[in-house]
Amino acid sequence: MTDAPPQTKWATGSNLAFVSYAADPERNLVIAMGVVDNLGKGAAGQAVQNANLICGLPETAGLEGAPLWP
Repeated sequence: MTDAPPQTKWATGSNLAFVSYAADPERNLVIAMGVVDNLGKGAAGQAVQNANLICGLPETAGLEGAPLWP
């Protein structure tokens, strides 16, 4: 979790997810925010994970590389 609102650029090229929230107790309101790189956390990442399992490789092979940012 981050103290500042997450930026999409933080997750670019990674398999990371950044989350944060803002609370307004007076209005009984919570705003949840999250960012992911859809290629890493979306269908492409899931396809790689499934291919790894089918081929007998470690489930996270090719998914734990260093992020491009920051």
